Parts: sequence; structure tokens; C-alpha cells
Amino acid sequence: MPHPTVAHPLVAPRIRIMLVDDHILMRMGLASATNNEPDMCVVAEAEDGVEAIEAYRQHQPDVVILDLRMPRRNGIETIGVLRREFSAARILVLSNYSSGDEVASAIQAGARGYAVKDMPLDALLDAIRRVHAGEQFVPTEIARRLAGRMLSQLSNRELEVLALIGKGKSNKEVAAALHLVEGTVKVHVTNILSKLGVADRTQAILAAVKRGILQLD
Repeated sequence: MPHPTVAHPLVAPRIRIMLVDDHILMRMGLASATNNEPDMCVVAEAEDGVEAIEAYRQHQPDVVILDLRMPRRNGIETIGVLRREFSAARILVLSNYSSGDEVASAIQAGARGYAVKDMPLDALLDAIRRVHAGEQFVPTEIARRLAGRMLSQLSNRELEVLALIGKGKSNKEVAAALHLVEGTVKVHVTNILSKLGVADRTQAILAAVKRGILQLD
């Protein structure tokens, strides 16, 4: 009597990953971590945005894990180029920085997710899977900072003024640095205080740092 045939479950294809980071040790660590997962494999690596675009054209990965601060072409520019050329590109930013400005710029450029390098490995692997599935991934704390930035709706000029205030510059010094008259700076400061819902410059700096709008050196 013939043995009944056993149907084997179909094995899902692995998530094909491209790593883009100018630090080789970071790439090695990511490659080791993801290649150890049964549903992931690294198919390409690049150390800057110029290499990343060429590697994407060649390998067409499922998910790109990309740093923002790189030589030759930075992450924001690279995301924009990839999304213009490959509208379906799924890009997860992995950065040391989590300010509202950088997160907003990455998402607006077309990134599907934003993770930080000190997050737990399990959370990063979850982020990769979710971005691959077409979801957007932004950790709760970063999402709050992003919301704070979007709520405040500071103009580019107001952000420039705020950054200089954060460095301890007076209105007169801000005016000189930005080639404005001092009265215009005073108007910008008033608008900044109003939009942030604070009473003075010190509170504005504290609020901006807390919301991820401003990073102090």
C-alpha cells in the first residue's frame, strides 16, 4: 500500500536587506543579527548614499536600512533619490539621532520607518518586518517628538532664530548672524514663544529640546 504523501508548508521567501552605513562595524553587526534570523538575509551593503543608489539598482532589495549622516550623499538625499526612481522602495532609517527635525525630514523624504541604534535588537527586527509588510514604524517616544515638532509649526526662519537663541545669542547677535534687523528678530522670538506656549526664551529652549525641535551641542 503506497504511503500517503505529506504536504510540506511553503517556506516564505526571506526579506532581502540592504545595509547603508559608513561604519563597517555597524554593518557587520547588523549583517550578523539579520542573517541569523530565518526570514532575513543581507543581499547588499553600501557605505554612502552614492554607493547605495547603485547597489539598489543592482539588487532591488526588499528593505533598505539606512543611516542619515554619511559622506558624499547624506541619508535624506538618498531616500529622496531612491523613492523618485523606485516608488515602492521600503526604507528604514537607523540613526544615532532622534530629533523631531531629522525624523520629520526622513519621513517627508519617503522613509517608511525610523529607528535608533541603541534600541533593543528585537525591536529593530520587528521594525524591519513591519516596514517590509508595508507598515510605518516610528517608536512611541520619537513619534511624540515628531508630533511636538508638527504641532509647533515653526517656520524655517523661526527654527534658525531658535537655534541661535539656544546657543546663548542675544537678539542683536541673532540679527547680525542672519542679516536681519533687530526688530524682525524680536517679532520672530515673539512668534516662537507663542507657538511653543511659553513665556520666555529659557522656557522656549527647554520646550524645544523636550519636543525634539532643538538639539543643544
